[in-house]
Amino acid sequence: MSYTSLSGRTAVVTGAASGMGAATARLLAEQGASVALLARREDRLKELAAGIEAAGGRALAVPADVTDQQSVDAAAALVGDGFGRVDLVVAAAGVMLPNPVDDGRIDEWSRMIDTNLTGVLRTVRAFTGDLVASAAGGGPADLVTVSSIASHVSFPNYAVYSATKAALTHLAASLRSEFGPRDVRVTNIEPGLTDTELGHHIDNPALGLDGQLGAMFDAIGPISSEDVADLIAFAASRPRHVNLRQLVVLPTRQA
Repeated sequence: MSYTSLSGRTAVVTGAASGMGAATARLLAEQGASVALLARREDRLKELAAGIEAAGGRALAVPADVTDQQSVDAAAALVGDGFGRVDLVVAAAGVMLPNPVDDGRIDEWSRMIDTNLTGVLRTVRAFTGDLVASAAGGGPADLVTVSSIASHVSFPNYAVYSATKAALTHLAASLRSEFGPRDVRVTNIEPGLTDTELGHHIDNPALGLDGQLGAMFDAIGPISSEDVADLIAFAASRPRHVNLRQLVVLPTRQA
């Protein structure tokens, strides 16, 4: 199969401060793309950008909060000023906060919905014009959403997280019907058990790295953020007429 170089492309990666977002930003830069790094933690972004540039890549640290449309729009303006038109958007920002529904954690429910689902919509809103224009100009244009195997596999205590990811997977499928006819590709990635910072955000010890999640790590063995990044870069490197629309990546031992 032929490959399309990522050299000369301009990418935006949300959730770039850690995990799959950071790994994806590094790999896209290694493969020649200019990469705008979006996340809330400015210190992490600056450190990542410095590392990318030290390795010969091109990166721009842009602090942004995907739960705030004004913040995302301001970030898009900064990216435009610094790099010009974007042709690859990777929506990797997300949070995973499991707890029994009986606990009624509306704070966690709202945070997951606002980040995992509405945050992607805010990102799409900010960069749709760039993607459509890039495709109209004859170049490749990609929107990549990072969902989860939880979108269609049930895990106890993950009901709301799973619901946000199921909605994201369906959103990506629906967006293809709007973007595909304009030559913008939409790829949805569903990773299984992955070693990221998400487990450190769980405030219930019975469900975190010292409990349920940790036991899964021990029994199955997770894939790495770099494994997911490799899949994203592969999808974006296909010839522009080829869209890998739905990709599931699991540890070999995960059913």
